[in-house]
Amino acid sequence: MVLSMTGYGKCSESVSEKKLMFEIRSLNSKSFDLNLRIPFSYKSKEIEIRKLLNDKLIRGKVDVSIYCDTQENKSYSINQSIVQSYIKELKNIDSNLPEAEYIKMSMRLPEVLSSPESEVNENEWKDFTSALESAISEHFQFRKQEGKALENEFVIQIQIIQDLLQKVSLFENDRTTKLREKLQKQLADLQIEYDEQRFHQEMIYYIEKLDISEEKMRLAHHLQYFLDTLASDEQLIGKKLGFIAQEIGREINTLGSKCNHQDIQKLVVQMKDSLEKIKEQTYNVL
Repeated sequence: MVLSMTGYGKCSESVSEKKLMFEIRSLNSKSFDLNLRIPFSYKSKEIEIRKLLNDKLIRGKVDVSIYCDTQENKSYSINQSIVQSYIKELKNIDSNLPEAEYIKMSMRLPEVLSSPESEVNENEWKDFTSALESAISEHFQFRKQEGKALENEFVIQIQIIQDLLQKVSLFENDRTTKLREKLQKQLADLQIEYDEQRFHQEMIYYIEKLDISEEKMRLAHHLQYFLDTLASDEQLIGKKLGFIAQEIGREINTLGSKCNHQDIQKLVVQMKDSLEKIKEQTYNVL
């Protein structure tokens, strides 16, 4: 199964008389990179929230925002000592501003407002995690939908390479004929007499040296392995597809270096073009 790292999920729920909105966005990344914004009242649960998101989302550059649509019924107090400390530091930077400007700027800085810490009870936490998992579920469906589009593109490009590989055999006999003619012409130009039997022995040597049957077989195997991986029930196949694509590239490169034929070289270039499209998209697969 192909899952994209690009995803979006959104959910709104009432949790313990609070109207909360959960929003999850993700893009591709080599690891799990989380940017989390949560209401102040759930700060005590931040580590558990991060672990839940990591376990469920696994990989990607993820932005999670949890908003409180209604004001929480709490009393806040101003940390006057912190405000005074901020004002002092701001004056050290620029002492020419009106006093009201220093107060205004300091009120926007961290830890100026404080409120009594309230415990998140078991029922509230259960409702909170249930709502968050609903947003994660929507996000998963989005990843699945995007993954289907990626899978279709992979299949198209793999089939293009398979078709090009089939065309290689059309030029193999011509390749041997042209090699023989080339060697015979070089000997004729040099006006050198040569033993016909020895010439055929040398031809066998060159043909064996330039033989591409193993490369073709391995390339066909890797292409099929790629398709089999796409069709498997595995969910985390992004890195695996990347490794298979590397092996496909290695065989295509060897095929190009050994083929010694202009038309086969053109087919190799077309294979590389499709492979690059595959590699670019593997970075988006979970």
